[in-house]
Amino acid sequence: MESRIGSAGETSGNGPAIRVRRFDSRAELDAALAERIALALCDPGPGPAAVMLSGGSTPLEAYRRLARRPPPVSQGLYVLFSDERYVPSDDEASNYRQARPLIQALSLPEDRVLRARTELPLERAAEDYDGRLAALLSAGGHIGLGLLGLGADGHTASLFRMEDLARGQGRLAIAVQRPDGRGAVSVTPELLARVREPLFVVAGADKREALAALLDRRPDLVAWRAVAACPAIEVWADAQAHP
Repeated sequence: MESRIGSAGETSGNGPAIRVRRFDSRAELDAALAERIALALCDPGPGPAAVMLSGGSTPLEAYRRLARRPPPVSQGLYVLFSDERYVPSDDEASNYRQARPLIQALSLPEDRVLRARTELPLERAAEDYDGRLAALLSAGGHIGLGLLGLGADGHTASLFRMEDLARGQGRLAIAVQRPDGRGAVSVTPELLARVREPLFVVAGADKREALAALLDRRPDLVAWRAVAACPAIEVWADAQAHP
């Protein structure tokens, strides 16, 4: 089931147009997401192009499906991440580690995988990630599909507070402190505004309230404010999450 909220002709004051696709089951969402990512990997557009992966548990089944049957990838493809917990790259909590089977199956050169180097001190890891993202974009690169999660508390990437959004002004990546006490590196609204196809992937009944707030464009929701400068966003949700 698919619906559109708003239109591409909306003013920036109203925020991005929202295209919503509702799936009757989690299995249908997983299968469609794997197909969408595969298409983006095969044809991300001309020039240096990137696909942004998100962390968390929601996209993992799609990543596993693609790792088992990897699609041919476009020459010059980059993969980057919306955020990373400040843990070693082989830690079970690492978003990079969770996606590594897919990365390995795609046979991407190491320099085409942009991750937060958590072996560095946290602030340096954020500065390093910011610099490499800027270098990609300055070289004419673009980010096509960009996956985003939505927390039950209304966060996206590792942007949890309005203060995180404010600190991200003029930056593509910043260091943040998560509510669980861990540090993290997150992309910023300025980076998200450069993503051509931002896609929220939402599953589970615990996300229902946050998703309703996102679709209502509530200005106190961090996730909404994080993408407010995007021309348009998509939201894919299973039946449990959809209001």
